[in-house]
Amino acid sequence: MRNASTKALAAVWTSPIRSNSRLLARSPWLKAQRHISIGRNIQNCGGAGKQLPRIASWHNLSRTSFPSRSVRSISTHPTPHRGRLFRFVYRFFAYAGGFILVSGGLIVAFFIYDASTYREDLSYTDIPVSEHALEPKRGGPKNLPIAEVLVDDDDCPENARQKNKPKLIILGSGWGSVSLLKTLNPEDYHVTVVSPVNYFLFTPMLPSATVGTLELRSLVEPVRRIVQRAKGHFLKAEAVDVELSEKLLEVAQTNSKGEVCNFYLPYDKLVLGVGSTTNPHGVKGLENCHFLKDIEDARLIRNKVLQNLEDACMPTTSDEERRRLLSFVVSGGGPTGVEFAAELFDMLNEDMGKSFPKILRNEISVHVIQSRGHILNTYDEALSKFAEARFAHDQVEVLTNSRVKEVQKDKILFSQKDESGETVTKELPMGFCLWSTGVSQTDLCKRISDKIEIQNNKHALETDTHLRLNGAPLGSVYAIGDCSTVQNNVADHLVHFLRTLAFEKGQDPEKMQITFSEWRDVAHRVKKRFPQAADHLRRLDKLFQQYDQDSSGTLDFGELHELLMQIDSKLTSLPATAQRANQQGQYLGRKFNKLAQAAPGMAANEVDYGDLDEAVYKAFEYRHLGSLAYIGNAAVFDINGLSFSGGLLAVYLWRSIYFAQSVSLRTRILLAMDWSKRALFGRDLMNY
Repeated sequence: MRNASTKALAAVWTSPIRSNSRLLARSPWLKAQRHISIGRNIQNCGGAGKQLPRIASWHNLSRTSFPSRSVRSISTHPTPHRGRLFRFVYRFFAYAGGFILVSGGLIVAFFIYDASTYREDLSYTDIPVSEHALEPKRGGPKNLPIAEVLVDDDDCPENARQKNKPKLIILGSGWGSVSLLKTLNPEDYHVTVVSPVNYFLFTPMLPSATVGTLELRSLVEPVRRIVQRAKGHFLKAEAVDVELSEKLLEVAQTNSKGEVCNFYLPYDKLVLGVGSTTNPHGVKGLENCHFLKDIEDARLIRNKVLQNLEDACMPTTSDEERRRLLSFVVSGGGPTGVEFAAELFDMLNEDMGKSFPKILRNEISVHVIQSRGHILNTYDEALSKFAEARFAHDQVEVLTNSRVKEVQKDKILFSQKDESGETVTKELPMGFCLWSTGVSQTDLCKRISDKIEIQNNKHALETDTHLRLNGAPLGSVYAIGDCSTVQNNVADHLVHFLRTLAFEKGQDPEKMQITFSEWRDVAHRVKKRFPQAADHLRRLDKLFQQYDQDSSGTLDFGELHELLMQIDSKLTSLPATAQRANQQGQYLGRKFNKLAQAAPGMAANEVDYGDLDEAVYKAFEYRHLGSLAYIGNAAVFDINGLSFSGGLLAVYLWRSIYFAQSVSLRTRILLAMDWSKRALFGRDLMNY
């Protein structure tokens, strides 16, 4: 029995080993493990002493099955233990070596790329230029040269293909013009940009450049680079007049001899994006003020502020004169004025004490004069109060309910209401004054407005909801940005709406009664024509009940007229901000693309009249994305009804938003470098 059971057990033990003989032959460690486990199982079956022969026989069996391999036992020596210092040093050198290799590779790659940007090939070919571009014919009301062909129209095959496309002229190089160029399909139009400056300016960060927080070059982008992407042409000149009936733009340019030369540019579509000027409000002495509209203004402000600081250090400067030189006044409590005052205070508080005598810090004063009851009056009231509290903490004086009467060379006169409501005239010594109070028309816009009788707005050109200039030939002239305002006049279109509805019903408009369902149709047409009225036409049922004075269940002509007049009075003009100009430029770009797509079909059907803009695209609808303001190491946000403010974290968020909105990768890199340089080395306190 014992021999039989032993044989059976041996058969069971040997079967898996035979089946896996190839695996065990390849892995000595697995064979040793099997050997140890089988030996232990044999000893546990019936005692160690009785099973020794069987173990010996198992050893013989294993030698017979695997004669070419020997069994090696597992080492029981512990693995060598290395300390934390050794592991740290090893990892440090490993990571440092990897970083050096990667950095070195990137540097080598950059130098290879940099070497490829240099060009030593001086070969060139003859460029065909049209005779009409070199010697343009004369014509027009003033018999001026008409530049029908430009000198670069035949530079390349792409330009030659666009030479006969509809001529689109864009005036200005601001937010609206740049966004239009980026949205426009470059194959559809012969594009020409006319601007007195050859750069695009990132205006929201302009106050930071006045005190050295940002460099001037970090806020500008060469406009030719943007125009090149749209396969357009650029002329550094100034538009001075428009002949609307003949579709000719008069342009003035100063030649190499200093002489002003005028010529005409013909157009099929003209886009006015010339911006605006600062509103003087009839105040005397504005020649003693500085403005903040372009990059040159920022440079002049920076030089004036630093020159005042240098003059205040002179031993011949009296105490009274020093206090006057160090008195900085900002007229206007809007975003531009508030941000400049905040940037100026930050520079005086953080950097001036490191380079100038400390007595200057004790005698510096910053004042903000605001005609309304609060600064940032277009923001939420809580944000305005937060900004005023922040300025009070920073000892920036805010003078509300005050109006400037005159600006003299060494002082400013203003009127202010006292606690009793009486107006008192005061004077404030000043060494610097920034005038930032609203916008006004440029000279070109004034000339255009004088030519059109229905243009009655003295601050901006009026357009319809398709951004077409009112009074100009339909679909030929458009206006965007600060130079324009969208005319609401819902009530003026009442007759059009009622006549359309009356014609459909076969009734007299003045005697017609409309039901609630017809009122919904009228409201739909009003919202389509005037998208900004949509917020005031949400609850149509309540409006219908409110103005149905006789409770007849219908609205007559008088009741409907009163309703639409009330809506018209609630509509406000669009803000003169960068985001509004940007949205209008994108809107025109998309609409022009649609018009170009529809042009072949209209030409085939000989359709060249009527309201083509409204037929192919919807009316412009402005979406307010929010307002931001920097108030001195703090920032306020008013975004879609959500208002919040904060300290440095809010400042980093404010920077991040404008960093993302920057026009190119180049300007983003420069902005990041300037902010880093300010943190490491401070602002550059030098004028040039």
